[in-house]
Amino acid sequence: MRERTPGLTPVRLAIDGVDDGLVLLLAARARLARLAGRLKAGAGVQGRDDARERRVRQRAETLAGVLGVAPETASGVLALAIGDACRAQGLQSDLDQGAGPGDGRMIATIMHTHPDSAPAPAHPLLRLVPPPRRIAPLLRVLPRSTQKRLLERAMAKVLAAPMADGTLEFMAGRRLGIEVSDLGLRWVVELQGQQLVVVDAPAEATVRGTATDLLLLAGRLEDADTLFFQRRLVLTGDVELGLTARNMLDRLPWETVPLGLRIALNRGARFARAARGAHRAKA
Repeated sequence: MRERTPGLTPVRLAIDGVDDGLVLLLAARARLARLAGRLKAGAGVQGRDDARERRVRQRAETLAGVLGVAPETASGVLALAIGDACRAQGLQSDLDQGAGPGDGRMIATIMHTHPDSAPAPAHPLLRLVPPPRRIAPLLRVLPRSTQKRLLERAMAKVLAAPMADGTLEFMAGRRLGIEVSDLGLRWVVELQGQQLVVVDAPAEATVRGTATDLLLLAGRLEDADTLFFQRRLVLTGDVELGLTARNMLDRLPWETVPLGLRIALNRGARFARAARGAHRAKA
């Protein structure tokens, strides 16, 4: 829209003022969170208060509904602020269990995880690990049928719980694309009966990200809201379908994923993040 549109400039200036106010409020919240962290440390209190975090998000969702704001938007902004506060206090993620029980809703909007503190400096030898884009030609040699079989087996294990309780019913006959941008890989999955299968058909919605960021999400070292907010994950197509799928994954009980797979995902994500950090430091 052109700048000379009548009345547009003052509206945009007002929006800029609101945006500045949001940043100032987030800065004030961060300072208060750091103060709370020091008070907790002085009292010998450790860890996160999951019950309080749920109350904070639920209060934000209720207020947002009254004001005509999408509840998931308000809750998502607070999730980012809570994650920043946790990182500032050096709170670690829980490798084995991760999320606590949900709040009872069918699909929650926030991943109940423990965001990691800042990663340690990458070891220089990790620069020898080739970045994903260099591995891409080798992966493309892998037969499509093999890719399909491996992905379907992985989804069956990770999504066994939501498949059993009916949470995945929204995917019946719907096609969701998954694109690993730096590996040049793309699949479209659809719920057929009681199984998610890879299909050769156009996707209604697509989630796109790098191999490392998708692995960080799978390993619960990053949450979906942060990755989408930072544009490290991009959703195209049917937004409602994509967000419903994302929220379902956020709601996925981490403890229902097989222990060996949880450990593999977590350690693999840490390694990928460290390798990427080493390459960025070299650049």
